[in-house]
Amino acid sequence: MYKKLFIPGPTHVREEILQAQAVPMIGHRSKEYSDLQAAVTPKLQQLLYTTQPVFLFTSSSTGAMEAAIRNCVGKKCLNTICGEFSRRWHEITKANGKECDVIEVPLGKAILPEMIDEKLATGEYDAVTVVHNETSTGVMNPIEEIAEVMKKYPDVMFLVDSVSSMAGVKIEFDRLGIDVLLAGVQKCFALPPGLTVCAVSHKALKKAETVPYRGLYFDFIDMYKFYEKNQTPATPAISLIQALNKQMDDILAEGLENRWARHKAMAKYVQDWARKYWALFSDERYLSLTVTNIVNTREVDIKALNDELGRRGAMISDGYGPLKGKCFRIAHMGDLTLDDLRWLTAQIEDILKLS
Repeated sequence: MYKKLFIPGPTHVREEILQAQAVPMIGHRSKEYSDLQAAVTPKLQQLLYTTQPVFLFTSSSTGAMEAAIRNCVGKKCLNTICGEFSRRWHEITKANGKECDVIEVPLGKAILPEMIDEKLATGEYDAVTVVHNETSTGVMNPIEEIAEVMKKYPDVMFLVDSVSSMAGVKIEFDRLGIDVLLAGVQKCFALPPGLTVCAVSHKALKKAETVPYRGLYFDFIDMYKFYEKNQTPATPAISLIQALNKQMDDILAEGLENRWARHKAMAKYVQDWARKYWALFSDERYLSLTVTNIVNTREVDIKALNDELGRRGAMISDGYGPLKGKCFRIAHMGDLTLDDLRWLTAQIEDILKLS
């Protein structure tokens, strides 16, 4: 049975987007492909408020996270951990043989700018990793305030995972001084998985020139050479890029400010509902605008709830990792609407007889 997905990814994909992938195939070295990449790139730059390069990697976000580490860490990396997905970046850093330290906060807490400032003041690091929106806990780290701290350290690469916030939350790449900003398209872009959008600063490209052993598939320097010709070094996910181009037209037609406002309105609705019937897991000062992590105060069987929701045409997420069974998550991102969320919460209220 078809289910509308209210999970943190993959998210619900509209029929029009699915159909956009079904156009005839073109050669990846053809003029037709170059025209396609040339069309979609400035739309992505507009989305991210940048004039700097925006790469398209045929991989999951994890691949682009590894690319950021391999290209931008020469000396030592500071990994900030506030949940399972920010922990992944630390694991990637270690797996690539890079020296690193961590700042770690309890689940539900945010990474604060003063924590980063204190570490960077030692001069030990040339890169910092931050997850903007930690989907395992429902925390949105204060990227604006962190960016202000980063401006004190212009030689330190600012690497940001915006996997579950890009295209749902306003992120001004140039103004914030971010060096690498990445996101898979299966979250707020509301596309099928398999493609990652990755904005890379000119400063990061210069840094990459000084870093040995960048690898092959994710080498920023090689990527940029092909980018200048509206190409990619290896075969791209052409059908997904066709869908991305269509989706970007729809995003820009909605209007970026309208899109940001819609995501804020959906977040407020779900948060208010969660406060009424349950409790919010994360620090109220840093609640995510794209996914809400709800404490299972009623000790319901989340699998049974999801099974019944499935029969009604919906799916939510259990808690992640150590929070499994203790929390459940409702995503409000991509092409979902307030009406969708009102319908979902009404189904949960009916199933559980909430009052």
